[in-house]
Parts: sequence; structure tokens; C-alpha cells
Amino acid sequence: MHSILLVEDDKDIQEVNKNMLEWRGGYQVRLAMTLAEAKKQIKESSPDIILLDVMLPDGSGLDFLKELREDKNIPVLILSALGKTKNVIEGLGLGADDYLSKPYKNDELLARIESLLRRAKRVPETLTKGILKLEVYSNEAYVSGVNLMLTGREFDVLFMLMQNEDKMLSVEYIYEKIWSQPLIKDKSAVQTVISRLRKKIERSGYGIEMVRERGYIFTKI
Repeated sequence: MHSILLVEDDKDIQEVNKNMLEWRGGYQVRLAMTLAEAKKQIKESSPDIILLDVMLPDGSGLDFLKELREDKNIPVLILSALGKTKNVIEGLGLGADDYLSKPYKNDELLARIESLLRRAKRVPETLTKGILKLEVYSNEAYVSGVNLMLTGREFDVLFMLMQNEDKMLSVEYIYEKIWSQPLIKDKSAVQTVISRLRKKIERSGYGIEMVRERGYIFTKI
């Protein structure tokens, strides 16, 4: 389970984000309302990612980020109402990995977190199976150099399947990882994406097989 340190001085926002990240994302969330608390948390147990507000009671999150980067490379996603271009540039220039302006949608926050965690795992820039090639950071897929024009969901599902070649992944597992929420009843979302992917990669020499009542397998045809 990945751990997140949420540095936020607004108690209502803090509580809402904590509940959402734990329930929908399955993350372990620790909280800090000040920079002093954040430093203590990091010293006690280094988190996998930090969600950092800029304006805090005891100082600027940007100053904290500059200090953090002197000896730690923990992924940092800045969450701030200061969405002006100069603030974004300053944050990224000091070593932030991404920047999300308030207000934001939960789905976007979850997607940004997943992206940063994926990069932190040192995922290769490309993933290649024969003539099928994924450009991981740009979310693009090619067959013999032709862009397949995948949607974000299609890319994420294909990336997961390719990483687990010849392994069966259940519909529930795919849905929970890609959609970041439990699958309760409707399995059509996964089935729809898989159906589109099959058509788009059919000339690649690879396919996605269905194991009835169990899940899907990415394999060489």
C-alpha cells in the first residue's frame, strides 16, 4: 500500500481528501497542517508521495520544497489556489513533479498521483512487444510506427495488460486499479475498453484473450 503525506492547513479539505484517497485510491494517508509537522512526518517515515499546499501557517510550501530537494527525491504534487503561471513555473523550477490548481476534480487528482507513482517506480520510457510500442510518459501507442490514438483509459488498460503478459487479470482487478474505485455491479466499462483495444492492436501480433468468468490475458497470437 502506497503512503501519502497530505500537507494542507484547511481542515475541511484535509478531511475530504483523506477520505477520498483512502476509499477510492486505497492509499495510506498521513496528515500535516504545518511545515513543522510535515518535516516530522518525513523524518519518522518517508512517504511515497507528498501532496503539498503552498500557503501554510508557518511558511511557504515552496521554501519547504527547496529544502526537501537538498537531500530527498520524494515525488511532490503541489495543490494550491495560486494557479497563476508564475507560481506554477516557480514550483516546478524548485523540484515539484506536478502542479494542480484548486479547485480540482477527484479523478484528476487520483490520475496525477498514479502517474507520479508510476514514474517513481522507474517504469521504462517505452514498453515494446514486437511491432507494438507504448510511449509511457506521453501515453501513446504505436503499431509499426502508426499511432493507435488511444484514449487515456485504453492506454492505462493496455499498459497494465502488457506489463503482465500471459497473466490473467480479473475484471475486478483491472477496474479497481484503472478506475480507482471498487467494481460493484457493472462490468461493461472494462469490456468496452477491451473490445476497442482488440480492434486497435489486431495487426500487432498480440491479442487480449478472455477467460470466461475470470478475466483477460495479453498474449502473443
